[in-house]
Amino acid sequence: MWYTYAMATTFEALADPTRRRILDLLRERPHLVGELVALLKLSQPLISKHLRVLREVGLVRVRQDAQRRWYELHPEPLAEIDTWLASYRHLWEASLDRLGNLLTELQEKEQKHDKSQSDR
Repeated sequence: MWYTYAMATTFEALADPTRRRILDLLRERPHLVGELVALLKLSQPLISKHLRVLREVGLVRVRQDAQRRWYELHPEPLAEIDTWLASYRHLWEASLDRLGNLLTELQEKEQKHDKSQSDR
C-alpha cells in the first residue's frame, strides 16, 4: 500500500514541468536555490515550493554546508517507477518494432519506385 501511495505522489510531483526541469538541472550537479532561481528565471518562493514537493516525495535531498543548502537529486524513487514501467515496456516495444518494419517496407517500395523511374 505504501509503495502505491509513494509512487502516486512521485507521479504527481513529476507531472509539473518546472519540477522536471529542476530534476534535469540537479541531474547535472547539486545546486543552491539561488542558482536554480537564476537558471529557471522564476521567483525564489516558487522554486522553494517546488523543491519542498520534490523533497517530500524523496526525489531531492538537502545537504547543509555552513549557511548554504545544496539540493541534490535522489534517484531511487525514479528507479521504482522504472521498475513498475518495465512490465509495460513490451507494449510500446512491439509497436516500435511494427513501425520499424513498416518504415523498412516503405523505404524498399520507394527505392524500387525510384529505380524504375531512373530506368525509363
